[in-house]
Amino acid sequence: MEKLDLVEGKVDWKGRTAVKYKHGGMRAALFILVTFAFDSMANLHLAVNLVTYFNGILHFEVADAANALTNFMGTGYILSILFGILADSYIGRFKTVLISGSIEFLGLALLTVQAHYSSLKPPTCNVFDPTSRCEKIKSGHAAFLYIALYLVAAGTGGIKAAVPSHGADQFDEKDHREAKHMSSFFNFLLLALCLGGAVSLTLIVWLDDHKGWDLGFGVSAIAMFLGVIIAVAGWPLYRIHVQGTSVIVEIIQVYVAAIRNRNLQLPENPLELYEIGKDTEAALEDDFLPHRDVYRFLDKAAIQTPSTPQTPDPWKLCRVTQVENAKIILGMIPIFACTIIMTLCLAQLQTFSVQQGLTMDTTVVGSFHIPPASLPILPVVFLIIIIPFYDQIVVPLLRKFTGHSAGITHLQRIGVGLILSSISMAVAAIMEVKRKAVARDHKMLDAIPVLQPLPISVFWLSLQYFIFGIADMFTYVGLLEFFYSEAPKGLKTVSTCFLWSSMALGYYLSTIVVKIVNSATKDITKSGGWLAGNKINRNHLNLFYLLLSLMSLVNFIVYLLVARRYEYRSESPVVSSVDDKAGAKTEGN
Repeated sequence: MEKLDLVEGKVDWKGRTAVKYKHGGMRAALFILVTFAFDSMANLHLAVNLVTYFNGILHFEVADAANALTNFMGTGYILSILFGILADSYIGRFKTVLISGSIEFLGLALLTVQAHYSSLKPPTCNVFDPTSRCEKIKSGHAAFLYIALYLVAAGTGGIKAAVPSHGADQFDEKDHREAKHMSSFFNFLLLALCLGGAVSLTLIVWLDDHKGWDLGFGVSAIAMFLGVIIAVAGWPLYRIHVQGTSVIVEIIQVYVAAIRNRNLQLPENPLELYEIGKDTEAALEDDFLPHRDVYRFLDKAAIQTPSTPQTPDPWKLCRVTQVENAKIILGMIPIFACTIIMTLCLAQLQTFSVQQGLTMDTTVVGSFHIPPASLPILPVVFLIIIIPFYDQIVVPLLRKFTGHSAGITHLQRIGVGLILSSISMAVAAIMEVKRKAVARDHKMLDAIPVLQPLPISVFWLSLQYFIFGIADMFTYVGLLEFFYSEAPKGLKTVSTCFLWSSMALGYYLSTIVVKIVNSATKDITKSGGWLAGNKINRNHLNLFYLLLSLMSLVNFIVYLLVARRYEYRSESPVVSSVDDKAGAKTEGN
């Protein structure tokens, strides 16, 4: 066996060094993509339909239902950080996928039980009928609900943390051909989400609304179980990342050492900063990063003094590479912060836009109606078509001009999505003005949703979903690839969690913004706030969407300034025509 065939830092399922063309590649990544598709199938309908469950079955008010959903979504994303730390430093990425999938399955099974037994939920009642007095969910039953929900949140957090990095581990980013395939993997990751989501947004939403929530949750549980089985089936083919020292601890050491050395003078020559020799035994498993002239205050962690011992205290003296890793993570934070507003916008499409759809004509043809919660299927179907087109045609074309393995830089891709999210919210504001005009013109401002639909097609809402779907493809995939490519090798999982963390903060911010907007507009609107109560036709959702559009535009301008200042860790692999032709005999890998 030639040494060139071995994959450094990766092992097979038996703990032996992984071998190229035998382990990893697209063949192994396929199992991971299918697992992610089943996870998407299991939980995507929750993101768009739980508001209906909370409102219609458990008798939450609309704003409370929206906040309950965004808190649930936010918790799932924020927990991805914890699972990311566990995956990188303790239990490994593959085991994290299996454990998380099992936790999610348990949560979905508990939701199925509660939805099935009437003794665990309030009596049936029409919350939209102003004459009805609907009973709220009891505290004990609410506890059961939240235990189940947050088990699902924990499971989805772990899956989202570990699947992207475990999948990317199947490719060597230093190999030009595999770097190209890794870029495709991140595109296909969104495709897998869309394929699973298409089933979730159609079949499972239909089951929720027409056959019972217990059946919908039950099918979700089965889908997650199958996802875990598929993940295990690919085990013999995987390249499994070898856990090393905790990079998080090393980064904390940099800040502690920099503070302790704050009074020392930085040397004029960066070569005088501390670094272990490349020929030492400790250097065999470490990558060396060159010094960069940014965030110079952190360089104080690597200042050597005449009294420095041969084996220095790591909390007082750090390697240059260690300091550069800390700089990389610090440099990512402004990019991370600029993506939070986009999820704030996404949260409205999963909550208030669904409530809009409940008031509209959902007829497709004849007697067939589309559930409002299935509206996101429109951009999902479009993405299923455009992602392969973008990956197989647009990216190779762009690659010829830019020489970048992903066609355009990660930061350019993120920026396109951010401006599209602002446009999406502006379109949503215009569509809401049109919807309310129809309600006013037909004297239906007090019409009961679902029972008295407005004479305007629900497909008018598809445009805002469509534009935001394109934004998804650019920003979220770009962020995943950016964080994975730029992060230190011991922080690949945690770094991809930056995306999920920004989404978590976006969902939490949504809850805060809704409360602030209602509080600020309580005394200047007849409805008691722009978004107050259950009468959406008398609310001012159009003004809220316009506010979000302006916030997104300001956020995009800030992002442009931040992106211009960012220095990439290293040049992305350049793919030549020779590289494109090379390895044709192993393309199936």
